[in-house]
Amino acid sequence: MMRKVLWFYCCPVLLMLSCSNKGSTQVKPTDPIVYKAPAVSSTFAKGADISWVTQMESSGYKFYDKTGKQQDLFALIKSLGFNSIRLRAWVNPADGWCNTNDVVAKALRAKAAGMKIMIDFHYADSWADPGKQPKPAAWTSLAFATLTTTLHDYTVNVMTTLKNNGITPDWVQVGNETNDGMLWEDGRASKSMANFAALIKSGYSAVKSISSTTKVIVHISNGFDNSLFRWMFDGLKANGAQWDIIGMSLYPSTDNWTTLDSQCLANIKDMVSRYSTPCMVVEVGMDAASANTSRDFLSDIVTKVNSVSGSNGLGVFYWEPEAYNWQSYGLGAFDGTGKPTVALDAFGN
Repeated sequence: MMRKVLWFYCCPVLLMLSCSNKGSTQVKPTDPIVYKAPAVSSTFAKGADISWVTQMESSGYKFYDKTGKQQDLFALIKSLGFNSIRLRAWVNPADGWCNTNDVVAKALRAKAAGMKIMIDFHYADSWADPGKQPKPAAWTSLAFATLTTTLHDYTVNVMTTLKNNGITPDWVQVGNETNDGMLWEDGRASKSMANFAALIKSGYSAVKSISSTTKVIVHISNGFDNSLFRWMFDGLKANGAQWDIIGMSLYPSTDNWTTLDSQCLANIKDMVSRYSTPCMVVEVGMDAASANTSRDFLSDIVTKVNSVSGSNGLGVFYWEPEAYNWQSYGLGAFDGTGKPTVALDAFGN
């Protein structure tokens, strides 16, 4: 009985000693998981809208790589894997930022960095988006026929100025997030889809008259909302409008991005099938404080867009990733010290 008790207590000790002797050869620490950016086609646009850059620089902002070394933003963005730059164009902004001269200055820097270029015409003096599409102050009293001609001539002027500086945009947006048209009230789509279509046709022809190779984008937000997109593009098609690419915005939360990404992919596939038109996600963003989740979101949406058959998913653009401690914008992808977060690893090479 005594021996059995001793054996019962000693055996586990011997077992532990035996395991510890083998541990040096059998037990290994878990290897760290190394993140790898999504593989995409060679033509896939990995883009960033950095239209704030000149204004930020004039306010003393600087940009740094992950080691803390100061860099020119265009060079830094390229080093992170981006190959395309998007720039908004305003007609006559009060402070001058994003006017034609400022757009050209930034486009020259993008070209020097070897980047493709997208111009985003807001057809406004300041922000145009789903909640507001104001006419430029100088256009407010124009009759609709004159308004359409003025939009055409302004677009030709900007395109010509770019061309004279050696810049041919790869893409041009005629309008920004035009969920209900633009140049309200004349061009409000829910009131007159025919008027909105006329404005789109005017912008399209203006772009093509200067550069036949530049692809024209019609852009609306909420890329997950298939009914919105069908309503808009059915209406434009019925009224004879032309476009080369359908552009989308997608700004999910940290909680719903998997659902919205899947809905966005389904919407893209429907747009390709319904209108024989390729698609591009021209704006994305997520809370800068949630960089790891943002990287997961970006990896997923880049993978999904790139997966569209026939190479009809053309690219993904992050909206103002360089914004940090700037105008209370919280969806950038740089930290408070001016360095890119891990979110942008999704655009890596």
